[in-house]
Amino acid sequence: MDIGVVLQCDPPALRLVDLAVRAEALGFSHVWTFDSHLLWQEPFVIHSAILGATRKVTVGPMVTNPANRDWTVIASTFATLNDLYGNRSICGIGRGDSAVRTLNGKPATLATLREAIHVIRELANSRYADYGGRRLRFPWSHGSELELWVAAYGPKALELTGQVADGYILQLGDPDIAAWTIGRVREAAEASGRDPMAIKFCVAAPAYVTKDNSPESMALARDQCRWFGGMVGNHVADLVKRYGTEGEVPAALTDYVVGRAGYDYNDHGKVGTSHTDYVPDEIVDRFCILGTPADHLAKLEVLRQIGVDQFAVYLQHNDKRATLESYGENIIPALHPPVQAIEDITSTHLQSEAAISNPHSR
Repeated sequence: MDIGVVLQCDPPALRLVDLAVRAEALGFSHVWTFDSHLLWQEPFVIHSAILGATRKVTVGPMVTNPANRDWTVIASTFATLNDLYGNRSICGIGRGDSAVRTLNGKPATLATLREAIHVIRELANSRYADYGGRRLRFPWSHGSELELWVAAYGPKALELTGQVADGYILQLGDPDIAAWTIGRVREAAEASGRDPMAIKFCVAAPAYVTKDNSPESMALARDQCRWFGGMVGNHVADLVKRYGTEGEVPAALTDYVVGRAGYDYNDHGKVGTSHTDYVPDEIVDRFCILGTPADHLAKLEVLRQIGVDQFAVYLQHNDKRATLESYGENIIPALHPPVQAIEDITSTHLQSEAAISNPHSR
């Protein structure tokens, strides 16, 4: 399993670059950022700085949308980053939330999202795309490669993901809900003639590493991550309006938003927000990964077994560097068992001889 990190574009931007460089040194595979240009700094400028300061990590938004920027501009940005830094960009995309709602706009329709994904993918992969009644291609782009990963919760968006996406992003860490969403995406992929196992799956959620499981340690971790339950609840509220609480969306995802009173985008993604009083400890524990390194590894193993390829750590709390360090020192190495430098050739030789002498054993 890969481990990524998700950063807010809070100033100063150089701090994000510094965190990204440290994340790469500690073994993180991806650096993602929020994309909400009114609330935070412009992410694609920061992406270029991160890519220029690193060598291996893949960098992109979690997530952009087709409403704020012209699709050809989005594609051109990624193709340019790939030309500069060697195909290390990735596009997380969804219908749009804070980036459009703060401007009194509305999220894109699924039909618009589908069309935008096609145009961005073709242009950013150095191919032709039909757009605005014209056949277009970047004449300067050669060999650019870009994957598009769709963030979604609802049944129709999950169906779209299975039909068109290279990857799927679930912004919560509950294994039961993850299993349901992954299943829906794979079903849609198979029904549309795609290989369901070719789609990559990313679970993104806050992670807070504690020294122990004392009530005091766990209370601090929950308070630092409760904002996430409010953010997810804001998305889920739209699903409840569309499908109700008795529909096909799991109750484990929808039931807790009954007490939701509203959402203030001025506090979007912030610790100690005013709109999370309705989020119980149980939701924080389910949606996030909290506790000792052993607790994190145990939950990550459950996620891996249901098909999750990457866990992306939302790093919005008061212990950013300690979390990075703990993942780099204790968790990432444990997810990748070491390869032996010297193999037991005696055992291997004996096994080979046995196979030769007894061909029916093969």
